[in-house]
Parts: sequence; structure tokens; C-alpha cells
Amino acid sequence: MNIITGGIAKPKGFKANGIHCGIKSSGKLDLGLITSDSLTVSSSVFTKNSVKAAPLMISQKHARNNKIQAVIVNSGNANCFTGSFGLIYAERTASLIGKLLKIPKEDVIVASTGIIGKPLPFKKIQKSVSVLVKGLSIAGSKRMAEAILTTDTKHKEIAVTITLGGKKVTIAGCAKGSGMIAPNMATMLGFITTDAAISPKMLKAAFKSAVDQSFNCITVDGCMSTNDMVTVMANGFAQNKTISKPGRDFNLFTKALHFACLDLAKKIVLDGEGATKFIKVNCLGAQNEKQAHAAALQIANSNLVKTAACGDNPNWGRVAAAVGSLGISKVTETNLRIKFSPFDKKEIHITVDLNIGPAKATVYTSDLSLEYVRINKRYN
Repeated sequence: MNIITGGIAKPKGFKANGIHCGIKSSGKLDLGLITSDSLTVSSSVFTKNSVKAAPLMISQKHARNNKIQAVIVNSGNANCFTGSFGLIYAERTASLIGKLLKIPKEDVIVASTGIIGKPLPFKKIQKSVSVLVKGLSIAGSKRMAEAILTTDTKHKEIAVTITLGGKKVTIAGCAKGSGMIAPNMATMLGFITTDAAISPKMLKAAFKSAVDQSFNCITVDGCMSTNDMVTVMANGFAQNKTISKPGRDFNLFTKALHFACLDLAKKIVLDGEGATKFIKVNCLGAQNEKQAHAAALQIANSNLVKTAACGDNPNWGRVAAAVGSLGISKVTETNLRIKFSPFDKKEIHITVDLNIGPAKATVYTSDLSLEYVRINKRYN
């Protein structure tokens, strides 16, 4: 596998663009688009929050058949808690893109991110989509990655190549996320493209595994959002032999997809609101993977652990208390082991060994600083 320069439009047959349509008063880019030259096999994962934004409801419906051709995203407005008009505007946004690209609206995914509870300024989107479509290009990856940002301080991209059956296959992606980050999903949007030829069943299996070990293993503040989704699109333009069953090609593809997703997930944590530290929490010796993940997440979400990290204070008692709060009867003072890397470094590793089984899990998080409070007390 090779890491290459580029973003979401790097795989063959994809284009992207991002523009300012007027949703953000700052003048920053706020409308992005990804398209494929043909219908793609797709798979999507959506937030488990019971309160879902209008675009997610539309996208869940459109993604049901695992086939999409375009993704339209706006930032600066979540289009959530916006009633029937929110649903109407999300549906109309898909229709606008479908008409301009001459594809069914059902083949268009819609996403929004930003402030909850404010009406979506649909007319601004309506007036701008033709410009957005006209500007589509392979070089538009960075503009797309910038158009989806909210409190992020930097855009997040990745592109890698692998060889399958003598054919070069590219996997690329972009994501946004900085605060309200928690598993299942977070205040994050992630988009992955690939020119690999792969069946819907195999793509879904590879993507679920990749998401479970990346985007669902990060937390900044433990807060789950209403708008989050991750989507992968595969158009087959690499002309490799279609991956239709487990085997060498599937394993190579899955490994590269894992890498791309984890890279984007880590970049989200590194860009955590007010973050000064990147923290890797390893839990070993659990009875099963679910228990290991729960213990690692409990540590990663502990405000006391996170503030200790911010203050370069290796207070292991806070880690012990976080694990103990899960009430695992077999975990006691006699068998719990805690290990730290130096707390005065930019990257910190916290390892706990429960010593009650063979399972392990890793979760990634950031510290909690005064800057996080400053950012969120003003966000509305």
C-alpha cells in the first residue's frame, strides 16, 4: 500500500468541488459535491442518535439499495429540528443535483452539518448548485474537504493505492469533525471513494469492519450528534476482477480501507476543539472485545483523565476510578494494571490490563482544555 497526494476525487471516475453559497457569514466554503461518472456500489453508516436531521432521513432512504452516484453537503446549518420544511429542502436539494447531473434524485445522498434548529437557507443552495456542478473536477478534492468544515481548524484528506490482480486501485477520502465526537457516530461526516470493483456484500463487510475500528473508536467529548454519517462509493473504474468473496484481494482492500478510515478518524481527534494532546487508550486482558472497548471508552471519556492529560499530570487514580465505575466484579485492585507514556508529550499512551481475559481494544481521544470551553460556550 502506498500513501499518495490527493483527496476524494483521486480514484478514477470521481470529481469534486466546493464553493461558498452564503450559508456561512464568514465567506468560507459551505457547499460541497462529490460525483462519480457512473452509478457506484455504496455502503453508509449513520448516527444512532434517535433525533436525526432531515438530510439523514432522506439519505437513509436513498442509500437503501446500496447504489449512489453523488453526495451533496452543506456546512453552517444542520437542517435538524426544522420540521417538515427541513425534509422538503433536503429532498429538493437531492432533486436539484439529480436534475443537473441527469441522474435520478434517489441516487443522490444529502448531508448537512452546523447549527441545529435554524431553518436551512435553501434558496442560497438553489442559486448556487449550477456553479457547484460546473466547477466539478479531479482537482476539486481540497475545496470539497474545506466546504464541509465547521469548528475544524484544518481540512482532512487521505489517498492510498494498492494493487489487485495487476490493477492499481485507489482509495481516498475526506472527513470533518472537531467537537461533539463520540462513537456511533459523532459530529462528523466522512466520505470515502474508490475505483475498486467490489460487490455490495463485500463492500458492506469491509466498510463495517473499517468503521468499527476507526470512526467508532474515537471520542473527543462523548457527545453524539444528530447529523453524522460515513459513506463509501466504489465505481469499478480500476477494472480489477470484482471482489465477490473473501480472499487475498478482499483482505488487501479491507486493510487499505481500514488505514484510510483510521487516518481520517485520527485527524478528527488531533483537530479536537481546543485539543493540545492526542491520547491513545489501550485496554488489554478483557473477557471479550465489547468489554475491552467499554473500558477504553470509559477512560477516554473521563473529564478527569482528559484534564489531567491537559495539565501534564499522570494521575493514574483517575484511570483506575474510570475503569472501576463500570462495575466489573472481577476487576480489583489486585489485578488491574495501569501504564502511562510520558504525559508531557504531544501524544500520550494509556494502557490498562484487566487481567481477566484475552480481549483487547483501542480508543483514541484528545485532552480537555480551557479552549474547548471557550469554543463551545459561544457556539450557537
